[in-house]
Amino acid sequence: MKLALATLVLLMVACRQEMADQPSYRPLTASSFFADGRSARPRVAGTVARGELDDAQLSAVEGAGVIPIPVTEELLARGRERFDIYCSVCHGLAGDGDGMVVRRGFPDPPSFHSDRLRAAPPGYLYRVASRGIGTMPRYETLISARDRWAIVAYIRALQLSQHARAAELPDEDRARLDQEESR
Repeated sequence: MKLALATLVLLMVACRQEMADQPSYRPLTASSFFADGRSARPRVAGTVARGELDDAQLSAVEGAGVIPIPVTEELLARGRERFDIYCSVCHGLAGDGDGMVVRRGFPDPPSFHSDRLRAAPPGYLYRVASRGIGTMPRYETLISARDRWAIVAYIRALQLSQHARAAELPDEDRARLDQEESR
């Protein structure tokens, strides 16, 4: 009986988990299993990783002539918050291109109030925020697509605030403007 028990214990110790010995590859090592010789597999075309669907849909319309999400007060507030964090250091709080790093010698970016950028479609601003341009870095991995569109909406609000025509203002705002000018 003792011999049978000892044999059973030895057999149990000798058993191995097959799952523990699965073949695996270190990142970017060669593989003879796949025809292209790579162990790292690319994403299947047309698929979106879980949690990235919203970003994928919003990024697909980056050439848009309009902002593809409803522009609400909440969106503008979020855009201002993100603009202050990511954009104002170069572009300045008003979007004039006079941010803190520019005052310290960094090349100055264009003003959002230039005729060229006021005429640019929202999709252009979104694309530049995503992919960068000149000395501006790419922000697509740091800022979600929804937040990049929020920033674009806020930039449009900044542009409007600096170039609004008095005739386009609501009556109560025009009256307030007239009172301030008469002082």
